Parts: sequence; structure tokens; C-alpha cells
Amino acid sequence: MALLVQKYGGTSMGSVERIDHVASKVAAARERGHQIVVVVSAMSGETDRLMKLAKGINPRSNPRELDQMLATGEQVTIALLAMALEKRGVPARSYLGSQVAIHTDQAYNKARIKSIDGERLLADCKAGIVPVVAGFQGVDDEGNITTLGRGGSDTTGVALAAALKADECQIYTDVDGVYTTDPRVEPKARRLDRITFEEMLEMASLGSKVLQIRSVEFAGKYKVPLRVLSTFQEGPGTLITFEETKMEDALISGIAFNRDEAQLTVSGVPDRPGIAAAILGPVGEANIEVDMIVQNVAADSTTDFTFTVHRNDYERATEVSKKVAEELKAKGVRTALDIVKVSLVGVGMRSHAGIAAQMFRVLAAEGINIRMISTSEIKISVVIEDKYLELAVRALHKAFKLDENPAH
Repeated sequence: MALLVQKYGGTSMGSVERIDHVASKVAAARERGHQIVVVVSAMSGETDRLMKLAKGINPRSNPRELDQMLATGEQVTIALLAMALEKRGVPARSYLGSQVAIHTDQAYNKARIKSIDGERLLADCKAGIVPVVAGFQGVDDEGNITTLGRGGSDTTGVALAAALKADECQIYTDVDGVYTTDPRVEPKARRLDRITFEEMLEMASLGSKVLQIRSVEFAGKYKVPLRVLSTFQEGPGTLITFEETKMEDALISGIAFNRDEAQLTVSGVPDRPGIAAAILGPVGEANIEVDMIVQNVAADSTTDFTFTVHRNDYERATEVSKKVAEELKAKGVRTALDIVKVSLVGVGMRSHAGIAAQMFRVLAAEGINIRMISTSEIKISVVIEDKYLELAVRALHKAFKLDENPAH
């Protein structure tokens, strides 16, 4: 008998019929002798609806009040799923993040989990009760409701699996696993049977929407076996593993892309030590994460400092950068929203040279100009104009034979 944490996303919980379907899956797993803890998201579109309401009242809502409101989405789905389970004769009990005591820091809208008290859930499991826990939310030391950021229910699922020492954390979604790239962009994309935590971490950080990056970090840190499965069709899904067997066979495991990038350039900055800190310090203090960075020094001893941020942070980052530019007596700030980031990911890069050169040749052959480049041991990312996204992904997918050979 295994202890399984099953997490169901917004699409899986999108209607009464779908919640009923989830209840039948949970009941079936329990009948096979497993102890089940369920984590659920709000109904698909509900968090967006609540955000729209907040922005209609105040475009810059108080973060604490925003979390108070956003946490209500999951309160509905946990109760509905518990009702659906009880209708099937399965004892169930719903819990808010605060009731499970998912303790977080006080960074509203982007809180991080500090600790979880799993005793209550384990006691339920031993008593034959299925706990249904609200994802995406927790409580700070002062009793305030906090949320973990978009996609935070994945993190809740993995964190609970770690706290309960579960045998597996199963992330149920609307896709049947992790693919070589998004099948909506490249129909020849293939499902991977397995992928390493390292690769999945890169894929998640680079724009793959299958798993939230923090959930993968958590799983890697606490050695939580993680599997991505479909709510709507049976299958083995994709196992995220620590093993790197047969990695020599596949140079590239997947292609990730991110449409949510914005580019800012502080131009004509004096080229002197500490200038990067002078620009990025205030950006970091505004709680804005910077992704890619490029610095170009001109002949007149000034530099153009270019960086990318998430599009949600674009307006705030522009505001901060303009203030910094004035203080540094820079020429100004240029911005661009017509960009995407495309990335190759694969542990096979460690033992093979020339992958970056091949990537650049493929893009050049399609007439695609590269604006920025970033590399790590197992990934290469480029920023290109957004209108070339599909062309770039398909050309790279074909060039690296991802449509021909199943990667590990």
C-alpha cells in the first residue's frame, strides 16, 4: 500500500462533471489499497476572474487583500470534491492551507513555504479518510492568508508529499506527460517516458507550462518521486527521475519557450565598476526577478545594459529603470514586448560540443535574428522576435531529430 499525493489542476476541476470524474479517479486509487491525499486548484479561469475583479476596483490592490480574495477559489473546489467523494461512500475532509498549517513567509502573492504540519493529514489517512487540501495557499506567522504565486498548487502538492514522506507525488493535468515541446506549436512533439530533475527544472524555468518551477525545485531538494499524468486519459505519464541512464543517446530532451518575457535596455550608461549592481539592485528591491542579461560596451566608454523580466513585471521594471537611468545620467530606457525566449535543454550537452553552433545555424537558415543568448551546462536560450516562435521551434525540433527518436 502506497501513500500518494495527487494534485489536480484547474482544468481537471473545471466543472461539476470534471470534479465528479476526479472523485472517481481518487476512489479507484483508494480501492487499489493506496492512501490518498488530494491537492486541488481553483476551477480553471477562476483565479483570472478574481484578479480582474480586483483590478476593476484598484489596479494596484493591497497584496494582503489580494491574497485574502484569491484564496477563495480553492475553498470552493476542496468542498465540492469532498462532497463528490462522500457521494461515492469515500470518507473525505476538506482543508484550507491554514487548517493544514502550511506555514509560509509574508511575501504576499509570491509566498514561500517554510514548514508543514502533516500530522492531521496522516491521522486522516490512517482513519480511512481522504484529506482534500487547497493548493496555492498558506498562512504566515501572524495568521494572514498568503498565496504561492501562479501555479502554486503544484508546489503545495510536492511540499505535502515531502512533509508526509509520500511514495509518489502525482501531478494530474490536461496533458498526458512532458513532451519534447508544446504539441500545439509542433504537432510532431513526443511524450517523454522519463526526464531528469535537472532537465525538468530547466524546462520549467524556461517556459514549459507543465510544472511550476518551484514544485520541481522542491521535488529535487526533498527527493520526492514526481510523475505527470493526464486526468482525462489513462497512461504511464512521464516520470521525473534522478537517474541519467541512456542520456548519451539523446543530445536534446526538449525545446522550451516563453512568451511572457519583456526586454529593457538602459542605454548610454557610464562604463565603470558596480554599474550592474546600480541598475539591478533597485530592480531586485522591487521584488522583480531578472532573467537574461547582456552588457555591450561602446567606443565612447558607455555601455548599453539589457535585461529581461516577466511581462507582469514590465511596467514596474520600466518605472524603476527610468528612475535609475536619471540617477546615472544615462541616455534613456528602451523597451520591447515583441520578444520570446526559445531554449534547448538536455543533459547530453555535457558530453557533446557544437550544439550551440548548430542551433545558431538552424535559426540563421530560417532568417531568424538572435537578440540575446544565455547558456548553462545543459541549456542554450535565445531571445528572438515573437513572430518567429513557431518557425524556430519547428526548425529546431526537426534539426535535433526530436520527432524521430524518443528521448530516453
